[in-house]
Amino acid sequence: MDDTVREWREAEQAGDLVLLDGFHALKHALRFGADVRMAIAEDPAAVRALARELAPDVEADVVRLVRRAGLKGVLPRVHPTGVAALAVRPDRAAGIAGLGRMPRPAPVVVLDNPRNLGNVGAVVRLAAGFGATGVVTRGDLDPWHPNVVRAGAGLHYATTVERLALDELPPGPLYALDPEGADIRALTLPDDALLAFGSERHGISPELRARADHLVSLPMRPQVSSYNLATSVAMTLFHWGGPPAHDHGGEDS
Repeated sequence: MDDTVREWREAEQAGDLVLLDGFHALKHALRFGADVRMAIAEDPAAVRALARELAPDVEADVVRLVRRAGLKGVLPRVHPTGVAALAVRPDRAAGIAGLGRMPRPAPVVVLDNPRNLGNVGAVVRLAAGFGATGVVTRGDLDPWHPNVVRAGAGLHYATTVERLALDELPPGPLYALDPEGADIRALTLPDDALLAFGSERHGISPELRARADHLVSLPMRPQVSSYNLATSVAMTLFHWGGPPAHDHGGEDS
């Protein structure tokens, strides 16, 4: 075992680092201030070329961090971009304090007992893109699971992502998405709202429904059962408003 792989495995065992799987996760984490401790690649020159082409703003950091190592012996599967990194997870206390700080400039997305790791990652990516204050999950799913971070393309570092109990939710009026709710098109969602979405199969839990200040429904054709979780979040955040028009832009995957 070479020294780089040994150092990687020792860092993993410490338990306080987040796996950034792929170039785009590394790029976004660096852009939004993550403390990246190490990055490894089969072909560091190819990764540096990716940074030069796709993210010149973080190229110097990528050049500084990336080291050669075999990924197949380190990761269960290798991302097509051939790079992985380890970064410090943001401070939980600071994240919770930020979620609770009022007035808020943007809503908090609440996912009530989500089950699909990829869907949660997609929601984190949406929340980051729309400038939401954060994403809070309830239930046993870890929103910092490596598969969630992978699906979120490292954008956990562009917003606040925490798992909280019902009585720990941040302040603000709770708008719960429910088929029996008022049509969202007739409502204005305030910046300090908590926007709550149920699980992919069972919807909003009875306890969160009872806690809601408003029940809200999305327009849907009769006999269509439901939308994908990330689609529902996207529609709701778009209705809320999102970042200023001059901040828009395309992004690679």
